[in-house]
Amino acid sequence: MIRLPSSHAAITAPLVASSTRFPGIPVGKSLLDGRSFHLSPVLTEASVLPSTNSLALGGLGSGKSTTGKVRIRREILHHDHQAVVIDSFGEDSTGEWGALTHSLGGQVIEAGSFTLNPCSSLLPPEVREQLIRSLIAAVEPGALTYQSTHALQHALNHPKATNLNGLVDALVRPEDGRWPAAKLAEWGEGVAIGLSRYTEGSLRGLFDGQDATLPPTDLPILTFDFSRLDRNSPAIPSLMAAVSCWAEHVWLRQSTAIHRHLVLEEAWQILLSPATSELIQRLLKNSRKAGLSLDVLMHTLSDLGDGKARDLARLCEVAHVGRLNPEEAAIVGAVLGLPAWAIKEIPNLDPGQAVWKVGPHYVDIIETVRSEEEARLTDTSSRRRQAQEALAVPDPTLVKEAEEEEEEADGDYEDQGQSLPEPTAIEQGDAWDWEMPPNVIDTRHYDAIEAARQGRCNEAADLAALGERQDITAHGIMSDQAVSWLSTRATVAELCGSPATATQLRTTVSRMGKDVEWWTDTLAAGMSPEEQDGPPPAAPTAAADPGGRQSVPLKRRTWPYAAAVAALTIAIAAVWQNAADDKQAAYKGVSATELNIDGVKTSTFADWSKDGQSVILSVSVDTDEKAKMVRIDSGNQTAHEEAQPLKEGQFAMPIELEVKVPVKDRYQAVQLSVMVGGSAWKPNTRAPHRTIEFRPDETAIDTETGKTLKQWHSRLF
Repeated sequence: MIRLPSSHAAITAPLVASSTRFPGIPVGKSLLDGRSFHLSPVLTEASVLPSTNSLALGGLGSGKSTTGKVRIRREILHHDHQAVVIDSFGEDSTGEWGALTHSLGGQVIEAGSFTLNPCSSLLPPEVREQLIRSLIAAVEPGALTYQSTHALQHALNHPKATNLNGLVDALVRPEDGRWPAAKLAEWGEGVAIGLSRYTEGSLRGLFDGQDATLPPTDLPILTFDFSRLDRNSPAIPSLMAAVSCWAEHVWLRQSTAIHRHLVLEEAWQILLSPATSELIQRLLKNSRKAGLSLDVLMHTLSDLGDGKARDLARLCEVAHVGRLNPEEAAIVGAVLGLPAWAIKEIPNLDPGQAVWKVGPHYVDIIETVRSEEEARLTDTSSRRRQAQEALAVPDPTLVKEAEEEEEEADGDYEDQGQSLPEPTAIEQGDAWDWEMPPNVIDTRHYDAIEAARQGRCNEAADLAALGERQDITAHGIMSDQAVSWLSTRATVAELCGSPATATQLRTTVSRMGKDVEWWTDTLAAGMSPEEQDGPPPAAPTAAADPGGRQSVPLKRRTWPYAAAVAALTIAIAAVWQNAADDKQAAYKGVSATELNIDGVKTSTFADWSKDGQSVILSVSVDTDEKAKMVRIDSGNQTAHEEAQPLKEGQFAMPIELEVKVPVKDRYQAVQLSVMVGGSAWKPNTRAPHRTIEFRPDETAIDTETGKTLKQWHSRLF
């Protein structure tokens, strides 16, 4: 019987994906293994990420727009990218990208503040025809036929067709050409009616000017603000068609940036329009050649219906999906090919969290991390926050009553002939004498990591194991000091070529709610490992007051004293532990050890049930070990697995086996036979094996040699 514990399944399902790292800007942290997540699609190898286009989905307040803004800001600041944003939503009739655009030295162009002449000679002839066809399709989708298209082409060649008014006149009163004027007028009637919406109707003023005022192409970011327009107005797809043509034929050709982004906010309005979906599809397909990334932001895929618009979503190789209801999550999962565990998590995501899919295989859950400045620039909930702050304003009556009570208390002190108590150092807000070094505990972690960096992997593993055992003894198995060693062991494993082991360790730390990469954060604080290995700074000398007493602020302390206390604590705990070891009844209920069988490192674990009726015995082998076969036996229980050839697109997964055996009481020892076939093992041959006796006092004995095996406490979490 082969069984994978549900807790292991929840962790190991995304392990292969989450062990991948991408180059580029920092985005946030993985909620699966706690590691920082970086991604600049254009910097990723084409074999891993064929396209650099992205799709962001999520309900209101899910944080999709915030993540989009943070990514664009960092790409501009870190890599000198350029961006053009189509912004159609915001508060107080102002687009939500305005603050970010101004902070980066860009320009916001509001709808109605500029006039674009689609007949201008500044645009190539093919661009003029395509743009005008898009404007017609936005207001009269059925007007374009073979005959009307010919009439339009004939009218565009007329000398009057220098603006939309002249073009409409040329359509209504054409001159003879290949076809008689009467027939051309009949064919062109529909498109003339459609264009009259821009010359005489509600859309007048957007495209009927004589001159073409083209936006600049050398700014880091340019935002077209359509937020003042009615969301159902045909002006939005019309303007989008104009911007798309300008971006494709003017901006991309004149821009000198190494990479460009076209951001579509509230993209469903754009993708659903026949006038613009064809333009966007062409940009998506040619984006790699043009050095362009389309970043599409919208609420749900249901907004796109079941037509071609939804197919455009499949052209985006990068997708991040924020919180959606279960029905929408299932739709998105089916279209994007998300695994079941990711679809299940989407409805439970918090703001700023999203399921990311990068390329065909990588899936992770990422929480976007913002700086204070980015939080201010990307804020889209100011009205809601103002309402919450208004409710938080204290009642003036209650404030007055509290002040009166405080005055009465002060009067009581004076009536009793006592002076008011002096404020403590904490109340005065005194600072530390100096900034405490990041290695306020010790430098053992850095010693282990440095040994791994220098290729001394066995020494690094031993240093980490020794430090972990000391901190478990001194502070407890669930303490921050003990858990921090999991992070260090993950770094050591990664440096020594075991990424799967590193990912498993980081996943354990992350699911415990701890900081996975704490040691890299301390390095970023400004102290190198060499500096941390040096002698500690001398403790400051306390100043003496006139009375001969030394004044020591309550909040100030020095790290040598803390280190001495920590050392004393470890020594006392070690004495206590030795005394406990003398008692053979030190019940722990768990035992874990690592074995090397046929050249394969195998982790074994025994867990006694609380009722003392059973023991769960499990074995884990990482993918890096390349084991061909693993089998475990205990009593009449057996679990067995053989590695199978991987199909195209599949990834190797760790081997996890488990059996459950009955016991008479919670103190009964159990034996487990572990058989492993390494890289040279062949089917139908007997593989090497070892039999281990696990005891509930956190010990394990090799039954063949009688030696006590070393415990690995990190396996006990």
